[in-house]
Order: sequence, then C-alpha cells, then structure tokens
Amino acid sequence: MTRNRKKILRSVTVPNSIVFFEDIILKMKENGYEIVVVTSPGKDLDDFETRNPEFRTVRLPMERHISILKDFISLLRMIKIMIRERPYMVHSMTPKAGLLTMLAAWMTQVPVRVHTFTGLIWPTSVGYKRKLLLLMDKLLCSCATHVIPEGYGVLNDLRNYRVCKKSMRVLGYGNVKGVDLEYFNPSRFKKTNIKSPFTFLFVGRIVRDKGINELVKAFADLYKKYKNTQLILVGNTEAGLDPISDATRQIISTCDAIKLCGPKYGEDLLQMYVDADCFVMPSYREGFPNVVIEAGAMGMPSIVTDVNGSREIIIEGENGFIVPPRTATILCEAMEKVLVDNELRESMRKKARMLIESRFEKSFVQRCLMEYYREIL
Repeated sequence: MTRNRKKILRSVTVPNSIVFFEDIILKMKENGYEIVVVTSPGKDLDDFETRNPEFRTVRLPMERHISILKDFISLLRMIKIMIRERPYMVHSMTPKAGLLTMLAAWMTQVPVRVHTFTGLIWPTSVGYKRKLLLLMDKLLCSCATHVIPEGYGVLNDLRNYRVCKKSMRVLGYGNVKGVDLEYFNPSRFKKTNIKSPFTFLFVGRIVRDKGINELVKAFADLYKKYKNTQLILVGNTEAGLDPISDATRQIISTCDAIKLCGPKYGEDLLQMYVDADCFVMPSYREGFPNVVIEAGAMGMPSIVTDVNGSREIIIEGENGFIVPPRTATILCEAMEKVLVDNELRESMRKKARMLIESRFEKSFVQRCLMEYYREIL
C-alpha cells in the first residue's frame, strides 16, 4: 500500500504545546494536507478538538520526565499508530515526543522524519542525567531525516557537542510560532495603573530553571533603594518539578511589592503587558522564548539572560539588556538602569515592536515552514 505524500503526523508530548503549530496546520489543511495530531490526553487537547473538529487526533500518554517502563509502553503504542496511520511525514516537537516519534517512525520506515529542537535540557544538567539526556538526543537525531533547530544557539550546541551530524537549518530568524501583531498590539489597550509603581513583569513557570531565585533576590535588593517599584510574577508554581528555594519563597511571602498572581491568558495577559514597564526573563536555558517576543510586540523593553533564543531576540541597548545567567547582582544593575533612565527606556520601548515586526511576524514564520515542507516533500 502506497503512502499519501500529503499525510503528516504532528506530535508533542503534552497538549498545551499544540499552540505552537495550530495555525500552521490550519493553513496546511487548506492546501490539501491531511494532518494527524498525536499527544497526551488532557483538557488542552479537548479544547483543540472543540475548536478544530476537522482534525484527527490520537491520545497517547507520554511522560515528560524519564520513566523507562512507561516510555517503553508509549513507544509500542506510537509504533502501532505509525503502522495504522501510514503517514508520509512525521514532525515532532518537545523532547519525549521527539524521541518516541523518531524511533517509531524509523522502525516503521516513514520516509520523512522531521524534529524541531525548541530547547535543550542537557546543557544545564549534570552527572548521569546529562549523559543520558545527551544520548537520547543523539538517538533522536540518528533516527530523524531532517533536524530544525529553533534558533542558532540551539544549532551551535547540537553541532559543537556532536549531538547531530546531519545538516541542520534554522528557518527564517528562528522561532516556531511567530507572533500575531494584530492581536499583540498595545494600541488596543489603555494602561489601567498610570499612578502605580514602576512594574517589572515575568511570565512563565515559577521554577528555579527560569531564574526566579535570582530575579526575586535582584528585585529585593532594588526595592531597598527604590520603594516605588513592584515585581509581578505570572505563571504556575511547579513545586514538585523544579522548585524555587526556601529563601526565595520567604522573600515572596514577606515582600508586599512582589505579587505572585498565577497564570494569565488572553486579554488579561495582554493587559498585564501594557500595564508593566519592563519585562524580565532570567532563565538558565531557553529554546526561543515566545513570551519575550510577545513582550516586544507589546512595546516592552526586556532584560534577558545570555542563553539560546533570548540573545537572538534582544539587541543589547536597543530593545533591552542581556545579562549573564545566575547573577542577581548584574541583573539588579540592569533593572536599575531601565528604571532610572527614562530616555533610554523610551527609546528601547519604541524599537522593541519594530524589531519583532521585522523578524518574527506570524505569517513570515509560517511561510518559512511551508516552504521547507514543500522542499523536503
């Protein structure tokens, strides 16, 4: 039985990652492609099916962390899916889905096997865990026919650590999603807190790996000198996966100027971008952080760490500052500079959206991927 050259299977580990390719598969369907989405069950998958009943979905439980027995069972199930669906191309994102999809597709002789690396875990891991994660990515790359690093930092790590020996290509300027500039448009909103303190904003998981320990320490030091400031932390706290330190939790609970407000979505999140004065993302590692792109589209200067992805969005002194990771002192200095230098902050604010428009607009990012698909198919 021959395979349909326009049948593509897209896979991610957890369903909330579907957002990274939902718009592009809608366009692909309009162009005659048949798309099958494989991911773990969950509310986000239910919501996707409600929004897009025309797409076929397959529920396949996958663990985000290493679990040998469960991972083996997931691999067997993925092999069955490949045999049943007979896609001509598979395209995976996220680490666990990538490994399972590439292995199963290679074993069942799927002709085109694409994986996008949106971020690397092993650069910040140590010991046997680091060796195991490196081995998993090497195995993934050996089974793939095409590898797309989300940015040049990821590409260089894959090449320098000899994880992937295949030819790799960053599409456009990097990033897998792009930003809808009509939706992320600050002119649609008015500030609701004109007289409020100067606001630093973080959006993401409230975990150690995102640099929350350093961010809270840096702000606490800044607050001793500048009382008319506040730090807003937006996101889920994952106490069991990568918890912040006890000292950080103590500072958050005792400092009235630090507000931990949980996750925000849609218009509520956009209003928080508008109300804030500076975005801060002090991560230890990133693939290509969409929140930094979104903040820039909303006209915010950003302070980021010198890690993959983040340093490809921010131009030092133009639309923000780049500081070393894990350094609360230098982070505090950058935050103070944005706070006190009104002229510089206004200049960075104006340039922030212009840079996003020129490199990461959604239709441009999607066009790069569509052209790549046409080429490899």
